Amino acid sequence: METSSNGLLTQVTQFWNLLDDLAESNPESYQKFIQQQLKEGKQLCAAPEPQLCIQTRILKPKEKILFINLCQWKRIPAPQSGTHPVPLCVGRPEDMSETSDVYTVLDVAYNPDVLQATEKDQEKKGQLIQMTMKCIEEKLHFTLSHSYHIAKFKIKGNIQRMKQNLMGIQTDPTYLSKKMRNELTLDQIKSSTMNNSDHLPQLLLPKDQVPGKARCLIEEISSTEIQVEIKKPDYELKLVEDQNENPLKIELKVELPGVNSVSVCELSVSEDDLLIEVSERYRLHLNLPKSVNTEMTTAKFIKEKATLIVTMPLA
Repeated sequence: METSSNGLLTQVTQFWNLLDDLAESNPESYQKFIQQQLKEGKQLCAAPEPQLCIQTRILKPKEKILFINLCQWKRIPAPQSGTHPVPLCVGRPEDMSETSDVYTVLDVAYNPDVLQATEKDQEKKGQLIQMTMKCIEEKLHFTLSHSYHIAKFKIKGNIQRMKQNLMGIQTDPTYLSKKMRNELTLDQIKSSTMNNSDHLPQLLLPKDQVPGKARCLIEEISSTEIQVEIKKPDYELKLVEDQNENPLKIELKVELPGVNSVSVCELSVSEDDLLIEVSERYRLHLNLPKSVNTEMTTAKFIKEKATLIVTMPLA
């Protein structure tokens, strides 16, 4: 372990020495390199934002309603030109329930420029949606219906859930370490200011689906997923009424065996849904039967019973 740490320290020291040399020998390239790193850092910290929601159906392997949240995300690079692939990031599909219906929600992110270019062009928007559905079929081995419609709302489900879903998909860390080793020469540091995405996997559409010259239209951002079993905890959700049977509030009781402190629980409540997460242990997402007042919502944790109780007055 100590040898590994010493090796990393030596590598970092070499890297900084090379940057110092670059600053002296070629200030212009040094400035471009630093500006590029600052730009990438800003994009890395940006969160995805919902743009529009598409409703369609999964036909296979199991028939179900599918909501696709198309999001804009500065972390996703813009296509280099009109003939280059369009990078995208596909989140993991999540099954949710609403009364007796069960549906799937999937989050897909593009660079803001890609979505803005389709805002006033319905033909381009339709092409992007069809390409997105094709990519989902290829990646997740789904068979989707060819018919769809754009929902009146921008996002299905909780915004916080969407952000956590997409931002949990990270660029492969081994690529970063390889890039650092490969850039330990002045010439390669200079060339790193150029946008290079050759390492990204690509999706090619069949020729008969692409007008004119066939070309690569979509490329998926490489990702790794941590294989951790997240359990859905047992819970009881009930609507509390007054003496005249008028609904007053919603009460939720969640059992979290093994949890000893409320500090490890993350609770997010919107007007129509709720999300509870305990890192790498539990996750519960519920659509609420009635709209609630989020400002008046309270929660308490009973340590002896490892139970979280959430009280949500109706809006």
